[in-house]
Amino acid sequence: MSTLSTPSTPGTQLAVDTLRFATAGSVDDGKSTLVGRLLHDSKSILTDQLEAVTRASGGATPDLALLTDGLRAEREQGITIDVAYRYFATARRRFILADTPGHVQYTRNMVTGASTADLAIVLVDARHGVVEQTLRHAAVTSLLRVPHLVLAVNKMDLVDYDQTVYDRIVEEFGVPSATAVPLSALAGDNVVERSTRMDWYEGPTLLEHLESVQVATEPASAPARFPVQYVIRHGGLRYYAGQLASGTLSVGETVAVLPSGRTTTVTAIDRLGTHVRHASAGESVSVTLADALDVSRGDLIAPADGAPAPTRHVEATVCHLHDRPLTTGDRVLLKHTTRTVKAVVEEVAGGELAVNGIGRITVRTAEPLALDPYADSRRTGSFLLIDPADGATLTAGMAH
Repeated sequence: MSTLSTPSTPGTQLAVDTLRFATAGSVDDGKSTLVGRLLHDSKSILTDQLEAVTRASGGATPDLALLTDGLRAEREQGITIDVAYRYFATARRRFILADTPGHVQYTRNMVTGASTADLAIVLVDARHGVVEQTLRHAAVTSLLRVPHLVLAVNKMDLVDYDQTVYDRIVEEFGVPSATAVPLSALAGDNVVERSTRMDWYEGPTLLEHLESVQVATEPASAPARFPVQYVIRHGGLRYYAGQLASGTLSVGETVAVLPSGRTTTVTAIDRLGTHVRHASAGESVSVTLADALDVSRGDLIAPADGAPAPTRHVEATVCHLHDRPLTTGDRVLLKHTTRTVKAVVEEVAGGELAVNGIGRITVRTAEPLALDPYADSRRTGSFLLIDPADGATLTAGMAH
């Protein structure tokens, strides 16, 4: 029997209105077909779009993979080579879906798609079981601290819907916190509609789980983090605008402005032109402070008694995204929330990091940064390294 957790029941109360999720898996595990099936069976496809896909399929039955393999190069090669974002909704929840590539050389694309996901679906071909790329994607999901993981055992129709095959794959996967669902994206079993050919499976369909899983990207108890994006001057006052990355910020609260460390009090919070007493994570607001401090874009406003200590020494686990290797001594720009500073790569474990490589580095910045450990906050614990010459993104980092 499966050692993985039982999926949430459809009656579970929703924690959020929108779920961001990513699909991943090895080549030909059926990711694009699964996404197409979700869109098709949830009636999230326009009639003319479905007709176009049916014509392109050359038959009466549409090739659902064409709904996501939108690039010409993808269609010609028969593979997914970039992250395809799709937006759809059901009566219970809205979804932002990132269909990511399966080839090992596109691991960086999987990192991009999963970096903001609340949930990741890792597909396995029931005929082949767990392969190296399956474990790599599970590891990346864990590294990025995606809150929820689903193991989708696909192509069950090609193994005669055999429960023993499913149970063996679940045991091989070996992630007890994951949720497992046996399905056939091509035939539609357990994707949106419940399968009558796997009566041994008692959990909900994949869509039912997506609709009901409780998601909170940051703990409600997390300290407030407010990166300043704009400074607005009006009527002799300064308003600091941005999106609250985590926690709750309240009028009357004593806060520190980082990296300077100066303290002051929040005197007003405005949301959509309305005065409010509190702002919560994810809300875009403007904040007014009691003192005329020197606050600019890139500064971080945080509770005075729970502010991160600014540092110029950054130790991190990173995934290198650029074709040019990252090496010790490289001069880069480091972008953290709304702040960008000059930096130098002091050390790369092993000397250099090739494209798609995951490793540990140490960076020294020209100016102090107020980072949290990535384990505490995905928003304020992450950063990017950028090429100062052409602005290309080099590396995605997770601070220790």
